[in-house]
Amino acid sequence: MELFATVNLAILAADIFIAHSVNHFQKAAEYIPLYFSIGAPLVLACVIALRWIWGFEAPWRDVGYAVGWLSVLVGLGGVLYHLESRFFLDRTLKSLTYAAPFAAPLAYSGLGFLLLMNRMVAARSMEWARWVILLALGGFFGNFVLSLTDHASNGFFARTEWIPVISSAFATGFLIIPLILTVTRRFLDLCLVVMMGQAFVGVLGFWFHMRANLVEPGHNVFDKLVNGAPPMAPLLFPNLVGLALIGLWALIPHVLESGTARSWLGATYDWVHPAGESETGE
Repeated sequence: MELFATVNLAILAADIFIAHSVNHFQKAAEYIPLYFSIGAPLVLACVIALRWIWGFEAPWRDVGYAVGWLSVLVGLGGVLYHLESRFFLDRTLKSLTYAAPFAAPLAYSGLGFLLLMNRMVAARSMEWARWVILLALGGFFGNFVLSLTDHASNGFFARTEWIPVISSAFATGFLIIPLILTVTRRFLDLCLVVMMGQAFVGVLGFWFHMRANLVEPGHNVFDKLVNGAPPMAPLLFPNLVGLALIGLWALIPHVLESGTARSWLGATYDWVHPAGESETGE
């Protein structure tokens, strides 16, 4: 999980560089997420190495808290900054659609909460698995909002632009089930199939975006990427799939092959093992 958060913060540096190059970093505040995405992964990599190699727990914990809270603030600040570009001037649905992608900075907040959760909740517990699934669920819901608002800016010119909207809504519906209901291993297997479909949608979207950018007029490929469809946006689907699979995998020991599993509300249930032995768990 630490590597997942660290790698994603580093990847966001490339995404920010492409996105903010549209106006050539016109305002100094646009450099904040770029510098943060360059520095934070390096710091996290150092404390992770200190913990894994030499067993230094305190630097990993304290630095992780600091990076996590800073990441949350960068994300929330980015949302306000993006909305100020147009939404706060007109306060209409149209201005929200044509403003800078206001939900995109929440990727920083999500990664920040991931770092904080990983230090506050015991690993391999049911609560840890559910928190990971919850954060993946939030990512898919954010993807739904981004896909809807971004593609609405051109009136869903191509029918394929509805695919990520429907797909992310479908993933959100499936991932919310383990958070509110007791599930079985069979349902987790079904979630695996759904997640594989989401990964395919992301790869397909990346191909659609790149194909659209390459036919756009421009002096070079970089100009086409900057001024065309965001090439890295669809890759958020397979990225979130990886996070969701971590949570689903961690949830497997806490569910049964069939029958009733442990409840997140703390209720006590009886179940029967495949061998026929009966046990009671919380």
